[in-house]
Amino acid sequence: MLAINQLSIQFGLKHLFKNVSVRVHPGEKIGLVGVNGAGKSTLLKIMAQVKHVDDGVLARSKNISIGYLPQEIASFAPGRTLFDEAKTAFAEALSLQKELDRVNQALGQVPPEDPGFADLLHRQGDLQHRLDQSDIFTMESQVERILLGLGFSQSDFSKDSISFSGGWLMRLMLAKILLAKPDLLLLDEPTNHLDIESLTWLEEFLKNHRGAMVMISHDRSFLDNLTTTTWEISLGELTVYKGNYSKYLVDKANRMIIKRAAYENQQAMIEQTMKFVDRFRSKATKATQVQSRLKQLDKIEIIELDETENTIAFRFPPSPPSGRTVLEVEKMSKQFGGQAVFTDLSLTLQRGEKLAVLGVNGAGKSTLVKILAGLITPDSGAIRFGHNVTISYFGQHQAQELDSRYTVLETLSHVNNDLSVTQTRSLLGAFLFRGDDVDKKVGVLSGGEKSRVALAKMIATPANLLILDEPTNHLDIQSQEVLQEAMRQYDGSIIVVSHNRYFANSFVGKVLEIKSGHGTIFDGNIDYYLHKTHAEAASTPPKTAAKPEPSDGHPPEKQGKKSKEARKLQAEMRQQKTREIAPLKKIVDRAEQEIEDFETRKTQLEQAMADPELYKDQDRFAELNNEYTSLGRKLKRTYADWEQAQAKMEAIEARFAGAGEE
Repeated sequence: MLAINQLSIQFGLKHLFKNVSVRVHPGEKIGLVGVNGAGKSTLLKIMAQVKHVDDGVLARSKNISIGYLPQEIASFAPGRTLFDEAKTAFAEALSLQKELDRVNQALGQVPPEDPGFADLLHRQGDLQHRLDQSDIFTMESQVERILLGLGFSQSDFSKDSISFSGGWLMRLMLAKILLAKPDLLLLDEPTNHLDIESLTWLEEFLKNHRGAMVMISHDRSFLDNLTTTTWEISLGELTVYKGNYSKYLVDKANRMIIKRAAYENQQAMIEQTMKFVDRFRSKATKATQVQSRLKQLDKIEIIELDETENTIAFRFPPSPPSGRTVLEVEKMSKQFGGQAVFTDLSLTLQRGEKLAVLGVNGAGKSTLVKILAGLITPDSGAIRFGHNVTISYFGQHQAQELDSRYTVLETLSHVNNDLSVTQTRSLLGAFLFRGDDVDKKVGVLSGGEKSRVALAKMIATPANLLILDEPTNHLDIQSQEVLQEAMRQYDGSIIVVSHNRYFANSFVGKVLEIKSGHGTIFDGNIDYYLHKTHAEAASTPPKTAAKPEPSDGHPPEKQGKKSKEARKLQAEMRQQKTREIAPLKKIVDRAEQEIEDFETRKTQLEQAMADPELYKDQDRFAELNNEYTSLGRKLKRTYADWEQAQAKMEAIEARFAGAGEE
């Protein structure tokens, strides 16, 4: 349905695209991936005909419709409500409807014997047929369903569309594209401005979309759940992989083993050839052979390793020690303009715990973390930080507070003198500042680049409590995974606001949901939270009005119904208890196994260290002693996790026992 043929674009010595050819087939779901700057958005613009190329490069089937969502916000006409603006997605059908109304009016004024009557009648049938094929008759319900799904409320429908902020206008653009039901969807970061509820709704909607899709996204879960093909752009070349993002990673790793071996063989051959040339260049008897080998070198196609081959690893330094309880929030409330953001919100965070804050946009997630970071004062309630707790905070405003006079490298060097230049460069590399990029002045950076510097600066600040508000917004997937692994290994505590499920899912063990002004804690990662909330929504029966009890003299039947309802309620309670206890039981089982393993290893170390011969080998003694000390800390943490999970299980048992479960 659409094809790119021999696309080449070059800026100076850099090839953005080198003879790229690729096709989109009907119904195909494609994820477009690559490092920042690889050309993903440019390729999407070419496919959408926003960026023009030479004739013959872009070919598309006749009459296919394309819906393109860019990263830039479109302008909307003033004076049109949100609902009416969304309805413009049906502009063609509405135009047909207006023409049909004019034809119907004309038919009422022209007598049947008039020569033009038959033409009008034919046109009426054609218009009616085309309208029947459109969705205009269910337009109102479709607009409502999609606007609500993307997070708008009924009260928003009558508001002027231009009164909404940039993030909500992006949702409106997306709504119009989805309502148009194009044959090919081209989506450039569609999840950037969505909360987790709207994101999961969009995911389900796109699963049922019958047309083809090409999408750019830094949300790995989103790509995994939707795509069937992956296009990777690297070093100007486009490689097609069958399967979603996770499958692409496996196939790419296997392909890179072969490519790396070919690269090394080629480099060895080039080195040997140049040694021969350098050795015999001045000898007349070898001149012909030297020229022959140089010509051979000119003819070979040099193998280049992908940019992603330059893997970067970063680990946080050990966090400063703190008290066991890091944070206590008790009955905290906050209002803005008389409107409650949240009321009586309470939570406790222990040392080493990692908490994700979730909720729809506007629920108060950013407000909460700003309060915890000391940037906003709550209206009531108490916030208590534990002994020796030091906070490092990342929010969007940090980018504006950077000193524009310093270079990127200098900015980080001023934060933490304990980091070596190599460590600082490694950290900056994880956030896409490589080579000479670190010597750029902050003042010349783009908004996204400044946000990445601010994030790196926050991470370089010594702390034992990290508070982050949407840290992955300007990171590609590779950089996200570097940060994700560092977060997973970090021994301090973390509070993170993120709509990126895959990023936070691997390291958080606790979720705070802010909904309708109240906070609810879920013990588990984001997958557990989503499973639990979806299961609860599915199992919640519709509310019905209470019926008066019958007085027809049939008490046995009445008692039978009550008994049946009671048994059903008890069964539901048992299922609910099992669902709540299951993740805690996994923690207990895992902790018990780890404790057993640690204790066994500890005994082995004690026996080894009791041998006097060990002390003759100081290096070996130091190695075992360090392991023994580290093991003691791990045991202490694991026992604490075990005790905490056991206590929560006992509390759940008591709660359900108190609720009357047999």
